[in-house]
Amino acid sequence: MGTTRLRKLALAGLTTSALALLTACGGSADSTSGRDMSTTMSSSAPASSQPSSAPSSATFNDADVMFAQMMIPHHQQAVEMADLAATRASDKEIKDLAAKIKAAQDPEIQTMRGWLKSWGKEEPSGGMGHGMPGIMSEEDMKKLEAAKGAAFDKQFAQLMIAHHNGAIDMARTEQAQGSDAEAKDLAKAIETGQQAEVQQMQDLLKRL
Repeated sequence: MGTTRLRKLALAGLTTSALALLTACGGSADSTSGRDMSTTMSSSAPASSQPSSAPSSATFNDADVMFAQMMIPHHQQAVEMADLAATRASDKEIKDLAAKIKAAQDPEIQTMRGWLKSWGKEEPSGGMGHGMPGIMSEEDMKKLEAAKGAAFDKQFAQLMIAHHNGAIDMARTEQAQGSDAEAKDLAKAIETGQQAEVQQMQDLLKRL
C-alpha cells in the first residue's frame, strides 16, 4: 500500500506540474500575442492617422480661388499683349521680353485652371477681368493694336509695367491670405519675376 500510495502521489505531482507548465506557456503565448498586437497596432496607427500626400484641393481657401480666378484673365491679357509685339515691335529687347512673358504665363494659366478644376470651382467668365489691378481697358488694347514700331515699343512697356504691378499686388494678397502651398509658391514666383521685368521695362523706357 505504501508503494502504491507513493506512485499515486508522484503521478498527481507530475500532472500538476504539467498543468502548471501548460498554464505558464499559455500565459506567455497570450502575453507575447498581446505584445505583438500592441506593436502591430502602434506601428500601423500613425500610418492610418496621417493622411497620405494630401491633394491641393484639401488645403485651398477663398483667397486661393480668387487668386486663380483673377490671375487667369490677367495673364491671358498679358499673353495677348505679348502676341502683338511679335509683329508690331521694332525693339529687339521688347520682342524678347514679350516672348519671355508669353512663355512664362501660358503654362501658369494651365496650372491655375487645373487648380480650379480640382477645387470644384468655376473658371473665370468673360467679365471677371474688369476692375482688376493693372488690367487694360478695351480702349487701351485697341490703341496698342494700332501702334507700330517705336510707338508700339513705348506703349507696350508703359502698359505692361502697370499690368505687372497689378499682378504683383494680387500675388502679395495671395501670399498673405491664401492657404494652398502651391498657389502661394506661384504667387511668390510671379511677384519676383514680374518685379524684375518691371525694372527692365523702366530701364527700357529711358532709351526708347
